[in-house]
Amino acid sequence: MRSSGPDKLARVKISARELLGELLDPGSFVSWDRPPVAIDATPEYAAELAAAAVAAGTDESVLTGEGLLRGRRIAVIACEFAFLAGSVGVAAAERITSAVERATELGLPLLASPTSGGTRMQEGTVAFVQMVKIAGAVAAHKSAGHPYLVYLRNPTMGGVFASWGSLGHMTFAEPGALIGFLGPRVYRALYGRDFPEGVQIAENLYASGVIDGVVPVPVFRRIAHRALNVLCGTPADPPSPERDPKEFGRGTGVFAAGHELYGPALREGGDIPAWQSVLISRRADRPGIRELLRNVTDRVPLSGTGQGESDRTVVHALATLRGQPCVVFGHDRAGQSPDNTMGPAALREARRAMALAAELHVPLVLVIDTAGASLSREAEERGLAPEIARCIADLVTLDTPTVSVLLGQGTGGGALALLPADRVLAAANGWLAPLPPEGASAIVHRDTGHAPNLAAAQRIRAVDLQEDGIVDRIVPEYPDAADEPVDFSRRMVAAIAAEVAALREQPAGKLRATRHSRYRRLGLN
Repeated sequence: MRSSGPDKLARVKISARELLGELLDPGSFVSWDRPPVAIDATPEYAAELAAAAVAAGTDESVLTGEGLLRGRRIAVIACEFAFLAGSVGVAAAERITSAVERATELGLPLLASPTSGGTRMQEGTVAFVQMVKIAGAVAAHKSAGHPYLVYLRNPTMGGVFASWGSLGHMTFAEPGALIGFLGPRVYRALYGRDFPEGVQIAENLYASGVIDGVVPVPVFRRIAHRALNVLCGTPADPPSPERDPKEFGRGTGVFAAGHELYGPALREGGDIPAWQSVLISRRADRPGIRELLRNVTDRVPLSGTGQGESDRTVVHALATLRGQPCVVFGHDRAGQSPDNTMGPAALREARRAMALAAELHVPLVLVIDTAGASLSREAEERGLAPEIARCIADLVTLDTPTVSVLLGQGTGGGALALLPADRVLAAANGWLAPLPPEGASAIVHRDTGHAPNLAAAQRIRAVDLQEDGIVDRIVPEYPDAADEPVDFSRRMVAAIAAEVAALREQPAGKLRATRHSRYRRLGLN
């Protein structure tokens, strides 16, 4: 997510108190800070600390505490750049670590906003290794299932960015902020030349898949609110057709007891030839993952792997589906073309989604809608095939409920990588195959003219996949999702929510065992 502001370096640095004032509900901040721990300081350094306190109006380079964000209690950590460039030494690190540990003990979501030149040089190596202590506390907080959100301010550099500034479940930045590992001044001193212009700017890091977005503080407040609604909300029961029959489009009802699909629409795709489903799934106006996300309550788009890669053929978001908080990841038909298909970065982003769902203890929803993974030298050299394998391995062993949705085309390893979930739903005209039917025809018959016959013979339709135990539920189309995009999207979201609600009631160990058994028996009579 990118702000509409200018892509230039932020000129005015936001103080810690200004940040807290814009971020939290008025008058809600309560400080957790105690006097800084005593350290051995030379007279010169002691004088620097005293002068910094006067200049910044704070007793250290960081403020910690708790407050309300739109009524929700959260813990906060905010750096103060005016105090020795926001540098972190022993006292600041102890304050940060104590705040993280307290947030964990209280079970509070934690929002951190660094702005810092990095390690405090006056304290040397002992200050440098403090980052290990902070990162360890953050890791424990996340392992306990508590959200950790990061908002990077101008500038955030060095060890601060390389530790707790880069560990957020989601990470946004101030427009124009300077963000990087090695500061331009240090680079120039070490190498005798300027660092390449525009690299260490928030907007470039967003475009490169390092951070999730670039927005001003008031917008981040809204994003954080939506994210916490997803991550900290209490799951609700999905609506039933008896309470809200209009919610499910023109059918007489989509759900019966146990979330079963029923009614005459279930088999309305049963007599459609497989090749016709393939053609229907390729309609340019067929609803995709973005249409599904338009029909959820809260959603927060994420971006990239967080490790410098981004693939615009996929979408990644936090979302609430009919009261069910989820991590959603899937193929974006709007971002795909014959010349732009999913590559290794898309699969690494999928693995980020899997890790995020497991760490936050929320279900994972995967949407399959791809004409196939990239066939290129770059994809091969960057490890496309190994990433497919790792996705499959991660997914079948994940310690959180998973639902996979065959929304449209499901071609090759790019589709298979998102398939092995606890429950698999399919749109009536969704299909799954090792190759597009034309490709299979080229292998078997050395032409593409036999594609319709091979599509039928390979049993790629949703109804065939259900009979073969690959798909659990079919979501109807009346008769084509492209002709009823809103109603279809609402039906699909409701179906996913129902499956998620049922899966949440099962212990993680049982889910893993059932998942293993399911795929172990696949293809056997």
